[in-house]
Amino acid sequence: MKNLSLEVIANFLGYSSLYLKVILSFSISFLLTFIAIPKIIRVSYRKQLMDIPGRRSSHVKKVPRLGGVAIYFAVMVVASIFSSEMVSQIVFFTASLVLLFFIGLMDDLLVVAPRKKLITQIISAFLIVMGANVRIQSFFGLFGVYELPYLISVLFTVFIIVLIINSYNLIDGIDGLASGVGILISMCFVFIFFRLYDYSMGLLAIAILGSLLAFLYFNMSQQYKIFMGDTGSMVVGFLIAFMAIKFINLSSMPYVMIKSSPVIAIAILIVPLVDTLSVIIIRLMKRKSPFSADQNHIHHRVLRLGFSHVQTAVIICFSNFLLIAFAYWIRHINISLMLVLVVCAALVLSYLPLVLGEVISKKKIQKREQT
Repeated sequence: MKNLSLEVIANFLGYSSLYLKVILSFSISFLLTFIAIPKIIRVSYRKQLMDIPGRRSSHVKKVPRLGGVAIYFAVMVVASIFSSEMVSQIVFFTASLVLLFFIGLMDDLLVVAPRKKLITQIISAFLIVMGANVRIQSFFGLFGVYELPYLISVLFTVFIIVLIINSYNLIDGIDGLASGVGILISMCFVFIFFRLYDYSMGLLAIAILGSLLAFLYFNMSQQYKIFMGDTGSMVVGFLIAFMAIKFINLSSMPYVMIKSSPVIAIAILIVPLVDTLSVIIIRLMKRKSPFSADQNHIHHRVLRLGFSHVQTAVIICFSNFLLIAFAYWIRHINISLMLVLVVCAALVLSYLPLVLGEVISKKKIQKREQT
């Protein structure tokens, strides 16, 4: 009876400790971001460190663009305290984030050539892949591929990390979209990592969630508006890529073995990935460079239907949620078929606003002709 009582007390203390870490990691990341951003805004106005609206801008006034500094600061502080179980990886994790933070900050302040940003992203990816051995090691039978040779695994993972960083950067075009998608992605990984008992990664996801929620408050504000800039988009892009790869690796463990994990990870990140894919397809069809700037992103198509920035962000985030739910619902089917269905569903939702826009414009033309 005495041993049973001690076991109950020990379990209670263990659970209490975890709950306390969850509350503290969220609260600290939220408060650090919430407190830091007004100071960043004040300095930005004083030093004129602003995003000046241009032809393709969705805003008409100068807006501070250093919100990513607060996000980086909050996540790094909380990760160093509550995700200490990543000790074997924390050095390379920190080094990669520091590199991305400084190149992003330089770009927000001075404008850096895309080539230099890409080189820094590749170096950061190699650091975490080769230094910490965080890489995609298996396709789980996707299109008949299972274990990957080491060199192919390294190169493919570096490509995926760089792709996710840039994809997340590309969706940061209107208020609330990048942070809204980041919040949804973080919530998914919080659920996944706690469900799989990887509390260190779960607490990292909670830190990102808390920081992005605090940033979203200011990003949607009219009086204290701020953008996350390349500093924020590259840091958050790297973090969600890191969590996606950790989830895929964790799913390969014998006691877990989630065979559909690569496709579930793709579904969680589907909005930035499909947006990048669809924009490149449209540019190639128009015989333009895949790297040229235009207004063919998903948010541009939805905005052209007459929705506001907030409505557009909500619609896209809800579409992302539907695709995640769809992937989870069909998770037990063949993994290759699952990927095809998820990508097709995503492309349909991506091009639907384009089709609706053409239908609406044709109807307007017909009405004008009739009158």
